[in-house]
Amino acid sequence: MLLITYKKTVMNNETELKALVKEKYSQIANQTIEQNLSSCCGATSSCCGEEVYNIMADDYTQLEGYNPDADLGLGCGVPTQFAQMKEGDVVVDLGSGAGNDAFIARRIVGESGKVIGVDFSEAMIEKARNNAEKVGFHNVEFRQGDIESLPIGGSRVDVVLSNCILNLVPNKKAVFAEIFRVLKPKAHFSISDIVLEGALPENLKKAAEMYAGCVSGAIQKSDYLQIIKETGFTNILVQKEKKIVVPDDILLQYISQPELEAFKQSGVGIYSITVFAEKPCCEPGTNCC
Repeated sequence: MLLITYKKTVMNNETELKALVKEKYSQIANQTIEQNLSSCCGATSSCCGEEVYNIMADDYTQLEGYNPDADLGLGCGVPTQFAQMKEGDVVVDLGSGAGNDAFIARRIVGESGKVIGVDFSEAMIEKARNNAEKVGFHNVEFRQGDIESLPIGGSRVDVVLSNCILNLVPNKKAVFAEIFRVLKPKAHFSISDIVLEGALPENLKKAAEMYAGCVSGAIQKSDYLQIIKETGFTNILVQKEKKIVVPDDILLQYISQPELEAFKQSGVGIYSITVFAEKPCCEPGTNCC
């Protein structure tokens, strides 16, 4: 397992946060799912090690189109199960990693459809492209880019997917604005992400590892849904929700035992949610429908 030496570093600005995420996930790209999961025994276990980014993943192995080489165990949901994709759709996967969700989507949209994965890490893009080449998928494309400024034209996409990625992006409003821009009118997204209900202890919010592990970068659930609404999306629906339990031995690296007990009694919750929303047939403020 590759060791991450910046684990308790405090990150203060967007540039540093992006550099942290890029370094972390570029290292993960060179590991297998077994290596990633070997550092943690599961969200309900007390035998976890130092990592938090891999305790949230759902099981993909029974889904059609599953490619084990593309599964690094990094998600917090299965948005492809809820995304209402159909044959011929153009699908974009934000933070596509090694291609796990993209390959599942490709099975659904078929040869007449297309899947575009976008990832910030060049190492992840290379791994995903190699995985696609090995199985001969030619309607799956992976593009290196920042999801705050997508390398995709406007109003060209039927479905946007994302799995535990937006919590890693400091400017979530910019990402949802980009999703809105690339979707066709009446098209939609299905996104799995981490949100909070209540305030995290200050030391958890400041820890770089907890950011890269998708926890301290999460925002309040109500704020998350409000951003989606303010962007202009309609028919907003939380399709699935589950509580995430971070093992005590991870939390104790950042907070004291009394702080841990107070955190447990506080009612603060860390949740994985899968959210659906549609782009309306017209831009906000117009009346062309």
